[in-house]
Amino acid sequence: MDRNSIEKIAQSSEDRLLLAKLWDKINAGMRKNIPSSTCFLSPRELEMARFLFGQPEGLHAFGGYAEAERKMLVYLPEYLQEDALWEEEGPCVCLRAAFFQGDSPSHRDFLGALMGAGIARETVGDICVGTGQCDFFVTAEIAPYILQNFTSAGRTKLHMERIALKDACIPEPEIRELRDTLASLRLDSVISSGFRIGRSLAAQYVTAGKAAIDGLPCEKPDKPVSPGQKISVRGLGKLKLAAVNGKTKKDRISVVIHRYV
Repeated sequence: MDRNSIEKIAQSSEDRLLLAKLWDKINAGMRKNIPSSTCFLSPRELEMARFLFGQPEGLHAFGGYAEAERKMLVYLPEYLQEDALWEEEGPCVCLRAAFFQGDSPSHRDFLGALMGAGIARETVGDICVGTGQCDFFVTAEIAPYILQNFTSAGRTKLHMERIALKDACIPEPEIRELRDTLASLRLDSVISSGFRIGRSLAAQYVTAGKAAIDGLPCEKPDKPVSPGQKISVRGLGKLKLAAVNGKTKKDRISVVIHRYV
């Protein structure tokens, strides 16, 4: 851990400000040997934080459930077990907004309503919309305010309650499985296959700064992609290189790609 690394990692003044805040928060907890937690971080922000902090003992990335996309960094001193993350007094809270099943508010509706209520994006984690209810994750500090003031999403009236993290309903992502063979595992090749576009067009998306691997922007079309990595392309969507199954008789690489619908 080295605070001076902030200048090397940050790509903008906003990055520097964020990383400095994360450093001060986590470092204070470590020095005082008390629990400390940050705001929710996007995948890109989380990757930057990992470069900054490394893997010190007691530091956890936690978003309320295993596959959460947005996560907070939480420092737990040695006298606390990881189970403390899931306890009622933990830093992450799950709220359930129930609504009439005939309504169908979307993720965008809920996010827009939260922002419209003056709630900062960094205090909100993943938003999981289901049938008749939406479970979403927030910091413990903002939870009481939301419970009292978040009453509607658009024209949809909401009934709010706090639930245990383990009781959250996480919808299974809809995916389309694609099987293909590639000449290489270059980023532009994987994008070309996953979104069914020409490789030259895929490369244009990358060089234009519209692609990211596991949340980190990448402008190099020849960047190798590893199994399990997720790729997002602004304007196209998200996909994951789910598996690499070896070479075919024609010396091409057999792959399985999951495209999120």
